[in-house]
Amino acid sequence: MTSSSSARASAADATAAERVAAVRARIAAAARAAGRDPDEVCLVAIGKTRDAAELRAVAEAGVTDFGENYLQEALEKQAALGAWSGARALTWHFVGALQSNKTRPVAEHFDWVHTVDREKIARRLAAQRPRDRGPLQLCLQVNLDAEPTKAGLAPDAVAPLLGEIAGLEGLRVRGLMAIPAPREDPAAQRVAFARLAELRDRLALVVPQAPLDVLSMGMSGDLEAAIAAGATHVRIGTALFGPRPRKEPVHP
Repeated sequence: MTSSSSARASAADATAAERVAAVRARIAAAARAAGRDPDEVCLVAIGKTRDAAELRAVAEAGVTDFGENYLQEALEKQAALGAWSGARALTWHFVGALQSNKTRPVAEHFDWVHTVDREKIARRLAAQRPRDRGPLQLCLQVNLDAEPTKAGLAPDAVAPLLGEIAGLEGLRVRGLMAIPAPREDPAAQRVAFARLAELRDRLALVVPQAPLDVLSMGMSGDLEAAIAAGATHVRIGTALFGPRPRKEPVHP
């Protein structure tokens, strides 16, 4: 068994509480190594394809921020966890591709959206946000490596969009999100994440009305490099929930 296979097996065998503790230990160690306070880094549990019971187990271990990619799946889990009498107040992050016809339920049921890359989507979210819920927290998604299969703005397109939407009532633009192209070398990972941090710092000078205090970057395999580069939100799935079951082959 390879080391990566062993790690996956260990994650599968561990309890939810053990996996949460292990991820928090990684976050704390990475933050301290970077001279940062671990409390500066928000752990967002990515529940894509996981059921409500799995999310509840992670919530019972102290995680309060949950990210979802698929709207209908997310709404069902929100309802299930909302009915859980012992539930702590949970913060919901939408981290998937967002189409125009899905903006209203996202504006109504989520606290954060990490994947905005079009003015039309931002304006719809702003108009549809219930005023009694306060502003929807927003990140602009950046396609750092110009990957054709990924959504997100080119780095030089971020400032114009930010200037158009920074003052919209119902929204609060908080920062940037990115999923860089996979890199095995930690040093190369840090370089990619540092590019997003540098872009955020430049934008803060150009558009001072937006706080831009958030960098949503880093996942199970590269959270240390992301934190070293300044991540404030790391989006963790496999390391918290264990590997997803392999799909069984379909036989004729």
